[in-house]
Amino acid sequence: MAKAKRVALYVRVSTDGQTTDNQQRELEAVAERHGWTVVDLFKDHAVSGKNNRERRPAFDGMLKGVARRDFDLIAAWSVDRLGRSLQHLLAFLSELKAKNVDLYLHQQAVDTSTPAGRALFQMLGVFAEFERAMIVERVKAGLRRATAQGKKLGRPRVAEKLEKAVLSELKKGHGIHMVARAVGVGTGTVQRIIKRAAVA
Repeated sequence: MAKAKRVALYVRVSTDGQTTDNQQRELEAVAERHGWTVVDLFKDHAVSGKNNRERRPAFDGMLKGVARRDFDLIAAWSVDRLGRSLQHLLAFLSELKAKNVDLYLHQQAVDTSTPAGRALFQMLGVFAEFERAMIVERVKAGLRRATAQGKKLGRPRVAEKLEKAVLSELKKGHGIHMVARAVGVGTGTVQRIIKRAAVA
């Protein structure tokens, strides 16, 4: 009888308002259907897929597990859970290949233990990168349109009265935290006023 594949599940959501529960439940069901043994679960919560591994703790931990050959297969919900950059996705795939670890993507039904699965994974990476580039371009176009219509972008200017109160407290030699408490604003607002005063 063939030995059951040891699988690690990877789940990720980009914002605090989202949950990884559905991804985890589906992947656990897939593992059960295939007779895989789930040996680890890696969760990145409120972490963007465009971040590199240093800023994705669970993803980084999973790659360390790949290096140790802790599992035979990684199962993820879809290609965009792993990354948004084709370069990062291909680097990830080559790390898996070097350790003979396969990848299963549920939404795209990709299994890199087959040549067709590996080719499809690379194509999906191209589309993920293209989608991200389109989103960035739409945002830039929106900002250009808003500027052309005379809309002010960025944070609103602090009220002049409040700005004077902050500068007055600073002149007394008080620190940023004390000034923020005295005037009733955040430390970030105090720092913005200091920067603006320095530029002026």
